[in-house]
Amino acid sequence: MPLAPWAAHEEHSRGRCHPQPPHPYRGEFQRDRDRIIHSTAFRRLVYKTQVFINHEEGDLYRTRLTHSLEVAQVVRTAARALALNEQLAEAIALAHDLGHTPFGHAGQDALNACMQPWGGFEHNLQSLRVVDELERKYAAFPGLNLCWETREGILKHCSRRDALQLGSLGRRFLERRQPGLEAQLVNLCDEIAYNHHDIDDGLRSGLIAERELAEVGLFGEHYDAVCAIFPGLSGRVRIHETVRRMIDTVVGDLVVTTRERVAGSAPDSIDAVREAGRPLAAFSPAMAARHQELKRFLRERLYYHPQVRERTERAQCMLTAVFERFMEAPDLMPAEHAARAIGATGEAADVSRARAVADYVAGMTDRYALSTYRRLVDPRAEL
Repeated sequence: MPLAPWAAHEEHSRGRCHPQPPHPYRGEFQRDRDRIIHSTAFRRLVYKTQVFINHEEGDLYRTRLTHSLEVAQVVRTAARALALNEQLAEAIALAHDLGHTPFGHAGQDALNACMQPWGGFEHNLQSLRVVDELERKYAAFPGLNLCWETREGILKHCSRRDALQLGSLGRRFLERRQPGLEAQLVNLCDEIAYNHHDIDDGLRSGLIAERELAEVGLFGEHYDAVCAIFPGLSGRVRIHETVRRMIDTVVGDLVVTTRERVAGSAPDSIDAVREAGRPLAAFSPAMAARHQELKRFLRERLYYHPQVRERTERAQCMLTAVFERFMEAPDLMPAEHAARAIGATGEAADVSRARAVADYVAGMTDRYALSTYRRLVDPRAEL
């Protein structure tokens, strides 16, 4: 299917930081996707927490890797239906969580608190840092040298202070412009994936119950329909059938609403999308309200559940202790990371040391962070 005029077209790409000749049989956004999949940071996502601590609470729960794959699957469907650049959307989806710390958002909060004297820590900005600087695969340049449009999509949000340091990539945050439609779609498909699949994990864990969820509009509507049509279904199949129908409904609403908003704005290029003054990818008002209801339920009943909070608070304490130990003795890190932490001199030395330690700690998997804590602090520690 030909791309819409307002999609991201490779021939109009703003290019790479380090120019490279075109590949004989792969497009530029396909190359970005391939580089992301082959990156070390992407492989580590398999052992990083989504909600439940990886390897401590079971093998069937989502990890950052399975979540990223699920986002990519959802956004590819939506992008294809809207005649957008499917390969760019997939690349952004696969890269959007590369900067996440071990132990999920709890780990990010801990690392952000540790880094407050040196500019803080934000996983979205760290994802960009991973692909721009930290991955070391190529002799000619640092990072993965991704296309500007892929990097634009990875940078979902950004403070004014950070935007001022990011050149053309940060300018839209200063000028209040939008990213391209592929990036906008990834943002919403990320929400779709974690909302609906956290239902599955939450029910599997026993921390939330079907009868509670049945009172939430979006879930209850489809759950009641499934129970009426298939009264003899087992619990796991009943939940899967319900969640499958929910995702289909929400993605359908996203496609229809986005198509209507694009038609109303009538952009003639991706730059016109950026200048539209509001996001063109969106849910309908009714669906947005139902999605918010589901998000509130999951936040109150699952993410803030005492059992989840207890483990994540212990994880935060562990990550804080590991960070502080490496700040005191950076030579305890592997040689490559220690050299970055120790090598800086002058007024920027403390900032460079802290950032090198944060980069190392953020790149850890859950189980490696736990083993590091045991090695440095308490060999008998458990989550």
